[in-house]
Amino acid sequence: MAQDVASPHVTRRWWGLVLLCFAQFMVILDVTVVNVALPVIEEQLSLSRVALTWVVTAYTLCFGGLMMLGGRLADTIGRRRTFLIGLVVFTIASLGSGLAESGTLLIAARAAQGIGAAMLSPAALSIVTTTFHGPERNRALGVWAAIGGAGAAVGVLLGGVFAAGPGWEWVFFINVPIGVLVAALVPLTVGAGWPDERPGRVDVPGAVLVTAAAGLLIYGLVQAGDTGWDAAVTLLTLGAGLALLALFVLVERNTKAPLVRLAVLARRPVVAGNLVMLAASGLLLANFFLNSQYLQHVLRLDALRTGLIFLPVALVIGLGTHLGVRVIGRFGGRVAGTAGFALAAAGAVLLVQVQVEDNPLIHVLPGFAVSGLGLGAAFVTATTTAMAHVDHVDAGMASGLINTGHELGATLGIAFVSTIAATSLTGEGTAGYSSAFVAAAVVAALAALIVLWLVPPGRPPATDGPVFAH
Repeated sequence: MAQDVASPHVTRRWWGLVLLCFAQFMVILDVTVVNVALPVIEEQLSLSRVALTWVVTAYTLCFGGLMMLGGRLADTIGRRRTFLIGLVVFTIASLGSGLAESGTLLIAARAAQGIGAAMLSPAALSIVTTTFHGPERNRALGVWAAIGGAGAAVGVLLGGVFAAGPGWEWVFFINVPIGVLVAALVPLTVGAGWPDERPGRVDVPGAVLVTAAAGLLIYGLVQAGDTGWDAAVTLLTLGAGLALLALFVLVERNTKAPLVRLAVLARRPVVAGNLVMLAASGLLLANFFLNSQYLQHVLRLDALRTGLIFLPVALVIGLGTHLGVRVIGRFGGRVAGTAGFALAAAGAVLLVQVQVEDNPLIHVLPGFAVSGLGLGAAFVTATTTAMAHVDHVDAGMASGLINTGHELGATLGIAFVSTIAATSLTGEGTAGYSSAFVAAAVVAALAALIVLWLVPPGRPPATDGPVFAH
């Protein structure tokens, strides 16, 4: 007999989805909401360029670097328990971020936010994919994807509203009542959901190594903007990061329950999907960072007006995602990804000629929107390429990899353009911004070539495994 859709059990599951989406909304919002408020934070806390970059990267680095560990913990100690622990850490860290009175305290609190998000997000998505089945799962994941888009759109607007109104602290304070409400209601709507199989151990050394390696590489890139690429501190830091990555591979090869099974990484579609995600995420967050700095430091727009300019861009990204789904369904990921990165390159070229007296609606918004449209399609290409070509047994690991690539790409992208635009970020004209946009155009063009080379042709095959939307 078919289950009554109005039964209390079914209703409770959908209310559980609403709560999980609220939590994911906070996580996505905190990636973009801070970008608009950065100049205000920089001024009030007297932050250096390096410290300002780490306000963003401390969050995305810990989030992305520890996400595989968070997913592994969900399999080991239970999905709901991992979700609630991550939610509590994220909420307390949000309160700490708002109360921070120095750059050091703010960066530390942002790192703690990332740790909480790394537990919260994969556990929540795991709950969704194991609670809903068949057509219901597709609808649930559709809601999940829509919340992600809404988080990005609302984030850019709220960043401006709070920075211009009650203060930048409310960028973080807004998470506290939501976190408390979700933590109180989730146990009433979401079952404990112990997994069928529990790994015997968690690969903590692997997670620590990959996070430390990424941190050293990021720091090396940021440091290069201050001391030069040939400085000893830059070379030593970058070299240490690469050495830790090599050690991570060695550890994973000899671990019984590895954080990443290396055989999965050897598959061409998985490699392609992760490279596409890395490039798309890096380009998108680099665009948000550069344009926020340019609009507020050079054109002297306040945070609210900057947020209003960013809002249509975030909506265009959603449109690009929708169009990308349609193109992939008809022509395949290779076409969608190539076209998406070509648009991203074209948008960056339009932004190369930014000047001190430009009109933001004429000289900034069109290029930013064109890039956003293309990158929306690139995100879909990344997820479908990586997920549609793996066995069901590897779906969880592949989704963890692709989501980790998203956060690490954001971190690397901001560090990369921050280094190139260093002279302009300190108030010396627009040449640094132009150089950074040129670099973004080159990266986008290279990414388009990678898509042509690596992404399998044709439409992705159907799969019964879970598909995780960006």
